[in-house]
Amino acid sequence: MKRLKVKELLTSQETGKDVLVKGWVRTKRGNKNIAFIALNDGSTINNIQIVADTASFDENLLKDISTGACIAVTGKLVESQGQGQNVEINAEKIELYGKCDAETYPLQKKGHSMEFLREHAHLRFRTNTFGAVFRIRHAMAFAIHKYFNDKGFFYLHTPVITGSDAEGAGEMFHVTTLDLKNLPLNEQGNIDYKRDFFGKETNLTVSGQLEGELGALALGEIYTFGPTFRAENSNTPRHLAEFWMIEPEMAFYDLNDNMDLAEDFVKYLIRYALENCSDDLAFLNNMVDKGLLERLRFVLENRFVRITYTEAVGILTASDKKW
Repeated sequence: MKRLKVKELLTSQETGKDVLVKGWVRTKRGNKNIAFIALNDGSTINNIQIVADTASFDENLLKDISTGACIAVTGKLVESQGQGQNVEINAEKIELYGKCDAETYPLQKKGHSMEFLREHAHLRFRTNTFGAVFRIRHAMAFAIHKYFNDKGFFYLHTPVITGSDAEGAGEMFHVTTLDLKNLPLNEQGNIDYKRDFFGKETNLTVSGQLEGELGALALGEIYTFGPTFRAENSNTPRHLAEFWMIEPEMAFYDLNDNMDLAEDFVKYLIRYALENCSDDLAFLNNMVDKGLLERLRFVLENRFVRITYTEAVGILTASDKKW
């Protein structure tokens, strides 16, 4: 029997059919007669409920099915008798792929701090927060490519290792094959990069802009979307050593064209997220940031204000805040 994903099953209207689902146990509850297992396979933030008649299963098997365990369930998809979802599975066969010690498994049915999850990085993808973030991130990456493809842009893969500093900041991560404990020196006493792998000093890129501009001058409209690196030693939430950056470069665009593209692009991504990631966004709005959905809808419903630098400085000067 072909496995079906939890996301497919929760939206299915075909009750009464036999199904196979596989995933990880979020919770298990019940009594001596019946067990209720909440199962999740990562396809959605929502779990599907497995109902197991304890008389039909080995007692030791049910004991081993605890939070974190990995199981396969074959059963009949039926209308749910409880609240919260339309369907559930009446289990006929359960196969245990991997069990967890219920007493020591780190992720329990409660909130966990980010600091705690850093100490259990191999499991944090199983939490609702990280699952939601990475499903949304996937959707946004797909939407980025779809947006530019539909507008006739070409995706340009720019170098990750480069000899140029696109922004002139000088704060780059160096890439070398030289022995750091025995660096070769030239006659001037400086590191002899001619003996390095590339024969010159190289770094991790801070931007694909330079190569992007060259591509635009031949292909017309291109965009880059890849990893970039900054070696700036600033420990704030707005400074990252590694991040992915989107850089469109267009020939024959004027300033108004640039602003039109930026506004349309941002609104496209927000609209795509609201339409395709509604469950994950609702979770983040309820549990992490109460104003998330309101801000996203505000951006969609309003035009971006366009002002000159002079007007912007005037607004800041007239405000009561000290900058």
